[in-house]
Amino acid sequence: MRRHLAFTFIAITLAVPAAGKASVWEIDPAHTSAQFAIRHLMVSTVRGDFRKVSGKVNLDDQDVTKSTVDATIDVASIDTGIAKRDDHLRSPDFFDVAKFPKATFVSTKIEAAGGDNYNVTGNFDLHGVKKSISFPATIKATPENVAVVAEFSINRKDFGIVYAGKTDDLIRDGVVIKLNLNVPRKK
Repeated sequence: MRRHLAFTFIAITLAVPAAGKASVWEIDPAHTSAQFAIRHLMVSTVRGDFRKVSGKVNLDDQDVTKSTVDATIDVASIDTGIAKRDDHLRSPDFFDVAKFPKATFVSTKIEAAGGDNYNVTGNFDLHGVKKSISFPATIKATPENVAVVAEFSINRKDFGIVYAGKTDDLIRDGVVIKLNLNVPRKK
């Protein structure tokens, strides 16, 4: 009887098509970047990045659209190359990092868009405001690494980032965000 059950279990297991195997991979902060660009005074562009990005990718090996991305940015790690401006951006006038130290993104849907291109939708929580956003991304997965590259825009005012100073009108609302996530397989 036991032998019959064992053969039945093996036969059922082999008859079921191989399902995608999900595995959790950690974002490599040393090889990951979160950059931004915003127009200032209508003639210049301020560029910067956030030096501390962490998170994970729950990768479905057979179907990337069944995967998830969960990323966190340490907002205090902002770096525009000018310390005085960075301190001002950390202040309550902008990011208020004492009150809102992190920005997070948790994907809710990944849709195929042809080749390595996908449309990613998820909840972005910035400055205490959570909104669903969607953006195009290139996702390449190999047995050793997952790379995610994306460029999209958000409206800073949608997330309550409004400078009460007289120059708010001189800062564009649209912020271009560029992400380059490197997620190596843990060994």
